Amino acid sequence: MLKYLWRGFLLSILSIVLLFAWSAWQVYDYSRPNTNASGQVAIVLGAAAWGKLPSPVFRERINHALTLYQNHRVEKLLFTGGTPKAGFDTEAEVARRFAIKQGIPADDILFETTSKDTYQNLVNARTLMRKHHITDAVLISDPYHMARARAMALNLGINATLSPTPTSRFKQADKKIQHKFFLQESYSLFIYRLLLIGNWGLKKSTLNQ
Repeated sequence: MLKYLWRGFLLSILSIVLLFAWSAWQVYDYSRPNTNASGQVAIVLGAAAWGKLPSPVFRERINHALTLYQNHRVEKLLFTGGTPKAGFDTEAEVARRFAIKQGIPADDILFETTSKDTYQNLVNARTLMRKHHITDAVLISDPYHMARARAMALNLGINATLSPTPTSRFKQADKKIQHKFFLQESYSLFIYRLLLIGNWGLKKSTLNQ
């Protein structure tokens, strides 16, 4: 009995290690540039706004979406993101205003202003896509964020190709900061997948009762 328990323990540890390694590999793999991505809409995942201006990280995401639009790779832009504190402009409003100042027609901009994190960004983006009969999208965020965003989009049934920002404040930082951000995203993706597996197991158990 002890032998089987020990074997089961080792298999569990190996599975966890492999899941983390797979997550880390995808964070690296999906961080590579893809400026040829195309779709009906570019979904720009929210990031911090500094007052009425986008933060440097958010500005890079917005500018990348503008480039895709101007190069006719997408037909519309979809900005996401609420505000962490009442009374301040939402991330999506800041992005929309920035895009309009760059000459983007207001009619070609969709936005939602209530989401607080990546998952909510995508849930609300899916609602807007359905409302406007949009079936495919280009997902825009920082390179190391793309794998987790992709996993969430797949789980939500969003048909999206990935186009990470070709420039990133994190990739321009020193190696220590890059390594830290890479590990953070690998861990976040790993935890997200563990939660998915846990929910799947719970649903299966409930169905079998």
